[in-house]
Amino acid sequence: VLRCLGIPTRVITNFNSAHDKNLNLSIDKYIDMSGNTLYLSEDSVWNFHVWNESWFVRRDLGSFYDGWQVLDATPQEKSKGIYQCGPASTRAIKEGDVNLDYDSPFVFAAVNADCVTWIRYSKKRKERIYSDTRKIGKFISTKAVGTNSRVDVTANYKYPEVKEISFKIPYSQYKDSLVDDRKILVTAV
Repeated sequence: VLRCLGIPTRVITNFNSAHDKNLNLSIDKYIDMSGNTLYLSEDSVWNFHVWNESWFVRRDLGSFYDGWQVLDATPQEKSKGIYQCGPASTRAIKEGDVNLDYDSPFVFAAVNADCVTWIRYSKKRKERIYSDTRKIGKFISTKAVGTNSRVDVTANYKYPEVKEISFKIPYSQYKDSLVDDRKILVTAV
């Protein structure tokens, strides 16, 4: 419909798409002390999810947020009392501006939520035991114009994941940097 109105529109596919039911920007899994899964969260990760993007000028949010906007024609959650999603600025999603209206927190979580595993000791006590910051929002894609090729648009939604660097330092080089109880003060140059 938007294309018929002359508004540039494209289909987007997000692989490993988070469905953050409680909008806490993480996908939470709970286990008991024996390692059994506790079904305490309605969060989930879908193999993929598809939505549309359309190109809008955002006078309501300011020109910084002009450009591609996420519109989901198949929302699974209510927003302001009705089933709707968007238009959420992809620029807002990338910058982490989850305080904006139009379902920005939900879309941000869909592409960038952390998957967190908690061990639940009691109703009042839980402990985070694992967090995967890289699982969600892989190969965010659209179809190339004029061909059947895939175009990766992940960089429109999120910054590149930080790579962990493994290195070994002899104790003699870091012993003077010990702050307290085996914690090391590291300064990056």
